[in-house]
Amino acid sequence: MVEVDNQVRFARLSMEKRHNYVRKCAETATQHFITNDLPNIEGLVLASSANFKNDLFNSDILDGRLKAIVIKIVDTSYGDENGFNQSIELSKDALANVKFVREKKLLMDFMQEIAKDTNKYCFGYRDTIRAMEMGALETCIIWENLGCKLEFVTD
Repeated sequence: MVEVDNQVRFARLSMEKRHNYVRKCAETATQHFITNDLPNIEGLVLASSANFKNDLFNSDILDGRLKAIVIKIVDTSYGDENGFNQSIELSKDALANVKFVREKKLLMDFMQEIAKDTNKYCFGYRDTIRAMEMGALETCIIWENLGCKLEFVTD
């Protein structure tokens, strides 16, 4: 009877520790990734070698604003730095989609400015350099196959 009581006690203590760890992770994520009541990151990847990531995601403890931006939940084979590197490798497709969406929005905003004819845009080498020199450039889009050499001369 004493052995069964100890097993039940051990299981209960183990569950309490796990719950406390989930709570601490959720609170830490909120502290680091929520600023002015909004997420300060574009996406969140949850990764671990155990079922912990699913417990965190499925709990009511994880802030709903963070749950909304979870882009992938990844099973890793390792912990520490190796697990971190593996989670990045396993999330490349999801992270590429985030980058693609951001780039698409940037180009759509640029096209809207052109369509509205607000004159808040420029294109071409000379106009872009002139806007940079005037400090009037907020965003610069450069095509990776530009095919010309850019040189900046500073005084």
